[in-house]
Amino acid sequence: MSDDILLEVEDQIATITLNRPHRKNAQTADGWALLHDHLRTISYDDSIRAVVLTGAGDAFCAGADIGGGPAAGHPLTRVRNISRTPEALYSLNKPTIAKVKGAAVGAGFNMALCCDFVVASSTAKFSEIFAQRGLSLDFGGAWLLPRLAGLQQAKRLAFLADFVTPEEAKELGLVTWVKEPEEIDGFVADLADRLAAMPPIAIAQNKDLLHNGVVQSFRDVLDNEARAQAINYATDDAPAAFKAFADKTEAEFTGKWSIT
Repeated sequence: MSDDILLEVEDQIATITLNRPHRKNAQTADGWALLHDHLRTISYDDSIRAVVLTGAGDAFCAGADIGGGPAAGHPLTRVRNISRTPEALYSLNKPTIAKVKGAAVGAGFNMALCCDFVVASSTAKFSEIFAQRGLSLDFGGAWLLPRLAGLQQAKRLAFLADFVTPEEAKELGLVTWVKEPEEIDGFVADLADRLAAMPPIAIAQNKDLLHNGVVQSFRDVLDNEARAQAINYATDDAPAAFKAFADKTEAEFTGKWSIT
C-alpha cells in the first residue's frame, strides 16, 4: 500500500498524515482515494474516538498535484470520484482536528475546513488558489466558505485567490485556534484527548444535528434533537454522567448501548 498517506492509531486517537513533503503534500487521485479509504476504516472502528489530520514536513497540503500534467480520464469523472473524500471527512462520525503547519492551499484549504476544528500554526498560510490556476472551487469550498465566512468574504477568497494569515482566517471563522509553532503539537494532543474522553454517541449526534441544522427548519431541528436525546438515554453514558454529577466524580464514557 502507498505510504503517501499514513494512518496511526494510539490511545483512541487516529492521526492521518499527508506524507508527500517533497510536493508540499499535494495529492494525486490515488492519494485522495487512499484518504477516503482510511476515513471509511475509521468510521467503522468504535475504538477510535477522535481524529487528527496533518501534513508531513513544512506544509499542510498544497491541494491537488498538477505537476505531472492532466490525469487520464474525463475531468468530470475524476473530480466526482475525488469528491467522495471531502464528503467522507465532513460527515465522519468522529470529531476531527486539522493541524495546519505551513501552507493549506486549494483543496488543502478546503480539506482543513471539512474538519470540525482547525488549529493553525502562526506560520501557516491559506489560499483558495483555484482562480490563479484557471480553475473554480472544488473539494467542497463552494459549500463551506459561505457558511463559515459569509458570502461576500467567500467571494473575495474565491475570486482573488489571496493568501490570508492564520489570524485573518480566524477572524473570518475559518480557523478555530492559532498557536505558536512550539505550542501547536501539545495543544492538539490535549484537544484530541479531551474529545476522545467525551461520550462518543452524543458527540456524533451533536455533529449531525449541527450540520443538518443549518439547512433545516426550527421545527425539524427540534424533532431531530428529541430523537437524538432518546438515543442518548439508551446508552450507558447518560446514566454514568448523572451518577458522576451526583457523586462529584468524573464520568467514564463508553458509548455502549444499554438496552438488550
